[in-house]
Amino acid sequence: MKKILAILLSFAIIGVTVAQRNAGTVVTSVIHSTYLQNTGGENMDRRISVYLPPGYAQAKQHYPVIYYLHGFLGTDSITPNMKNILDMGIAKNKIRPYILVIADHFTLYSGSFYSNSALTGNWSDFEAKELVSYMDQHFKTIANKNARGIGGHSMGGYGALKIAMLYPDVFSSVYALSPGLLAFVKEFGPNSDSYKQLAAIKTKDELDKAYYPKVIAACARAWSPNANKPPFYIDLPFSYVGDSLVVDSVVFLWLAFGSLEFLAGQVIGKAWMVLLALPVMAWLKRRDERLRLPA
Repeated sequence: MKKILAILLSFAIIGVTVAQRNAGTVVTSVIHSTYLQNTGGENMDRRISVYLPPGYAQAKQHYPVIYYLHGFLGTDSITPNMKNILDMGIAKNKIRPYILVIADHFTLYSGSFYSNSALTGNWSDFEAKELVSYMDQHFKTIANKNARGIGGHSMGGYGALKIAMLYPDVFSSVYALSPGLLAFVKEFGPNSDSYKQLAAIKTKDELDKAYYPKVIAACARAWSPNANKPPFYIDLPFSYVGDSLVVDSVVFLWLAFGSLEFLAGQVIGKAWMVLLALPVMAWLKRRDERLRLPA
């Protein structure tokens, strides 16, 4: 019996050793950001969680990196289930070994929307510049755009699309899972009750008990902040006077994906379309005059 137990114990130890060899590790650290200097009370010290694939410590090779952007209310957390899925995918050769990094974009209003803001700091730059530089300096990464991808879910899906377009020299691929707020409809549209609810909220404590009004306030702090407008220091695209809808010019900032760069691109693009259309319209007018039959 003792020999049998000893053999079983040996098998168990071997099994644990093999499992450990085939398991990745998760490490965390804190970046004191220079890009997140702000007047909105946000913490410039941002935690990051990094998944390192099996064998990373002993490996001489360098790895591609996926930058994952969490959703609204989320943090940098890499859960045991996420880690197990990555370990299994690599062990079964479903995915090649890579590094996964998630930075904490949870703010006082539960999400940065991965945007550069005059109030809350430059979160796009933090992700695409500061975090990428930190990863390349402190981990065995393949330090070029062809080995970097960015993806995310919900608010993070929106952020992934935005950052990929703003920094095409940094990331070579993008994946957005259920990206949020690509259009202002349903709960975020002007005909919803969300803006009326937000107008009735006067304190941060009240706001924390709501959901859609809080999302809208977080968007506004990212895209249309107003340092002279307490208590939330925001301008909104829609408001109500009684039951009457009021549309503010800030709606154009929101329609431009909450980014002045996108807004500028859209304005310039439309201006070129008009300029190109003018000679075509003049030619069509002359053609119609030539073809017009006498009465």
